[in-house]
Amino acid sequence: MAGSSDLSGAAGTRGDLDLRMEKHRTELTGYCYRMLGSGFEAEDAVQDTFVRAWRAYDKFEGRSSLRSWLYRIATNVCLDMLNAGNKRARPMDLTEQAHQATAVLNERSELTWLEPVPDGRVLPSSADPAETAVARETVRLAFVAALQHLPAKQRAVLILREVLAWKASEVAELLDTSVASVNSALQRARATLADTGGVRETDTADPLDDDQQKLLDRYVAAFEGYDMEALTSLLHEDAIMSMPPYDLWLVGHEDIVNWHLVQGGKCRDGKLIATVANGTPAFGQYHLEEDGSYSPWALQVIEITDGKISGLNAFLDTKRWFPLFGLPEKLPAGS
Repeated sequence: MAGSSDLSGAAGTRGDLDLRMEKHRTELTGYCYRMLGSGFEAEDAVQDTFVRAWRAYDKFEGRSSLRSWLYRIATNVCLDMLNAGNKRARPMDLTEQAHQATAVLNERSELTWLEPVPDGRVLPSSADPAETAVARETVRLAFVAALQHLPAKQRAVLILREVLAWKASEVAELLDTSVASVNSALQRARATLADTGGVRETDTADPLDDDQQKLLDRYVAAFEGYDMEALTSLLHEDAIMSMPPYDLWLVGHEDIVNWHLVQGGKCRDGKLIATVANGTPAFGQYHLEEDGSYSPWALQVIEITDGKISGLNAFLDTKRWFPLFGLPEKLPAGS
């Protein structure tokens, strides 16, 4: 690791610092996303991290790697943001389960919702399939939502120790605390997650095995054909549907199917475009317009457990999500 004297002074050496920091952008964004629950805020946090690193580099003596130093700065940036009261939630964290017959769409725009994120923004490429699988598991919506129940420093400890596999001594140095304090925080974080009911395991999106791909193909056919009998056959009995920014969430075949048949009529004759979010399959959902074209309606993030769909998460702020995921603004008639 080069010391500060190696990268100070000339513009070329400063440019080298930029290049070296840029190599860590994706993994740092993934770390900040797990901390903050928002891809947009995570990218802002990483940019702030780079600015702080640039300004403070003359004080960096190379006693740790550049990567470790950037994680220290990023952690402080995230802690500052979390101390400002930012806490993200899913509808299931806020209200009781609703039933289709009495369901009311109550928009809670004042809340800070847990946000989906494209895999490419937060998951660095790896040649190790096992490492990739772990990374995908730890950006799933359910896991990131569970992290929101932890105090900020416990959240950082759990991510660094159990997601990124840092040693307790390394985390203690990063947080300017003791190994005993790190171990205690990790134990408390684990207990809190256990008290919240644990994290429901879901299947990740890449690589999809043949059975998963067939399931998704059947889902697309059922949804676009609005075949509720076929859709029912693909859902777990306790599947959950949610629609941020509305705080409504429904559980089970009957309520989910009846919702689509009654309140969700706008979804009929729609189209789905495949993408990937939070390590799981996702779709851009479009609804049919009078002129035969299709307009954005929702970003669907699909959770699969043991070969069936366990979660249908429809994020309705398409002006926010479709550009982020590179989804078309419109589908022409005849698509």
